[in-house]
Order: sequence, then structure tokens, then C-alpha cells
Amino acid sequence: MPTTRGRRVLPSLAALGLAAALAACASPAPAPSPTPSETHPTPETPAISGELAISAAASLTKAFDEIAAAFEVEYPDVDVLPIEYDGSSTLATQIIEGKPVDVFASADEANLQKVTDAGLITGGGTRFATNTLVVVVPAGNPGGVASIADLADPAVRVVLCDAEVPCGKASIKLIDLNGIAVTPVSLEQNVSAVLTKVGAGEADAGLVYATDVARGADVESFVPDHAGEVINKYPIAALDGAANPAAAAAFVAFVTGPAGQAILAELGFGKPGA
Repeated sequence: MPTTRGRRVLPSLAALGLAAALAACASPAPAPSPTPSETHPTPETPAISGELAISAAASLTKAFDEIAAAFEVEYPDVDVLPIEYDGSSTLATQIIEGKPVDVFASADEANLQKVTDAGLITGGGTRFATNTLVVVVPAGNPGGVASIADLADPAVRVVLCDAEVPCGKASIKLIDLNGIAVTPVSLEQNVSAVLTKVGAGEADAGLVYATDVARGADVESFVPDHAGEVINKYPIAALDGAANPAAAAAFVAFVTGPAGQAILAELGFGKPGA
């Protein structure tokens, strides 16, 4: 006759067998549903490529040549076309008249505003640098120009930027602040032309931006009185109708970002907020 202990064990074994059978018949747990990114992978951001057309103030020549080279290293699929350098007023007029440009960098905010007012730029530009004026003379200073007051001497041949371009407007303001009257022997359409004439000895003195002096191997310069009160503010913007909007936006970001700002600072440009 089975013992009480034996009778208790048998039902337990039966229960275990039933549980095992049920587990074997059960459907396997469903696999976790794939995430949307697995069913529809997000495409990678397309690489920025193509040609990029830039118009920039003449005083930016050295800086933007270096920035464009660094930009092409960062974006090897972008071909920065030869940059159009000239007086900002000339460049603004060209753009308004239909010149195809992706990015415009002006030596003053007024000329970029003209392009904005023409409906070609939305929201205006972003300031990225500042600059001030210096008196530049030929190497050796043959005219004996020692101060900005000497520019009022009729015997001193002075060349200035035309009043329509930013360096010309700044020059007029600086001359007025110094309380002198200057009669230039010529008026030029951009600061590079002033620098060239002085360096060639065709003038005894001129007014150019502080950053331009490094571009003139045959010139010397000094900071005139009140120079710190005349500050040119440089804005940059991508054109609404840019043929390559992605590259244009990337270039603006590059100029205003750490890499572009480092190059500008090294060449003597002031900080945007100065």
C-alpha cells in the first residue's frame, strides 16, 4: 500500500508534466517591432558640392583668398570661383542689375542694405569683421607726411577713395573729425587702387584700411588721430537667388565661424561686435 508521502509526490510530478507540455505548445514571444529608422532608414545629408560665386569688398582680398582656400579643404566638392573684388558700391550695383552671385560680403552695412532693399537678400546680413583707417605713404615717406594734418598741405599729393565707396565715406568722416580740408589729386573706386597709387609713388599719401598695409610691400603707415572713432562694419549674406544655396550658406557659416574668424583676426580685422 502506498505511503502518504508517495501519494503526495505523484500529483506533483503530474503537474510538472502538464506545465512542460503547455510551455512546449505555446507560441514563441514576438520579436520587437523595428523602429521607423530601421524600416525607413534616414538618408544621409547630401554632400555640399558645385561652384560658388562670391563678390567681396576689395579690402577683403587677402583674407577671402585664404578663407576660400580653407573652405575648399573643408568642402572638397565645392569649387569657389575666382572671387570678384571691388568697391562695395560697385558690387552692390552689379548684383542689383542681375550679376549672378551666391554670396556678397560688403565693407559697410549700407551697401548690403541696398541689395536687401532690392529684394535680393532676406533678413539683411551678418556682421563678421570691423576695420579702421590709417594714413599710408610710399616707402621712405618722400613727402614727409607726419600726421593727418599734413594731408591738408596743397604740396602733398593725396589720393582717396571716392565718396560712394565705404573707404571714401570713412575717409571723409575721419578728415572732418580732424578739422582739415583735403583736396585729393584723384578719387579711386576701391581701396586697392589707392594702395597701388601710393605704393607706385604716384601720390605722397592716402587713406586705406589698417588691414591693407600688409598687402602693400612698398608702403609705410601710421594711425591718425580719431581713427578709433571711424569703424567700418563688414556684413556678409547669401543671396536669396543663389544658384548654390547650400554652399552659400556653408560659406557664410565658415566666415562667421571659428576658422574664418581666426584668419580675419590674424590679418588685423577687428571683431564683429567691436
